[in-house]
Amino acid sequence: MKLTSQSIQDNQPIDGQFAFCIPNDKSHVCLGSNHSPELSWSDVPAGTRSFALICVDPDVPSVGDDVNIEGRAVAADLPRVDFYHWVLVDLPATTHTLSAGQFSSEVTPCGKAGPGAPLGARQGINDYTVWFAGDADMRGDYYGYDGPCPPWNDQRVHRYVFTVYALDVDTLDVQGTFTGAEALSAIKNHVLDKASLTGTYTLNPALR
Repeated sequence: MKLTSQSIQDNQPIDGQFAFCIPNDKSHVCLGSNHSPELSWSDVPAGTRSFALICVDPDVPSVGDDVNIEGRAVAADLPRVDFYHWVLVDLPATTHTLSAGQFSSEVTPCGKAGPGAPLGARQGINDYTVWFAGDADMRGDYYGYDGPCPPWNDQRVHRYVFTVYALDVDTLDVQGTFTGAEALSAIKNHVLDKASLTGTYTLNPALR
């Protein structure tokens, strides 16, 4: 399989229109347009019955003590963990393109609705669900796509890995508020092929 995008070029910076947060000179960051990117895939294997899409940032700080704190920095060599930004399953086998903005066109406080999604697909919750759990104004179940918002004082540029999986099942065996890790576990024994591309993003002025 091959995965391409008119929105994101492989191993290149992601445009702010596809980000949850964008730089701001006064407050470091502000909310972005949060558009889901255009994605297209080809060379699909025979026997494909559905597709799944996962976007993960593998560069999220494992410890948040210094995150977005004035006068501090998140060290580049700090151990990192995965943060899921998009969990989408049960895309019909006839689907080979997702349009820009089709799955997200703004930041939705407390999260977008789910698990129902365009094209008859289902979307899981992304990790903003956990990130905002203690914020009375923002907490909720964040279904679908929400784009990059790395710490503005992180000394590492973050990567956002988009992977499309061709599966041998019509419906993936996950239910309700399923997570990225749960979707990947269910996908594991049903993958016919997959394809990925990676965008990068930083809010640190020294790295832009």
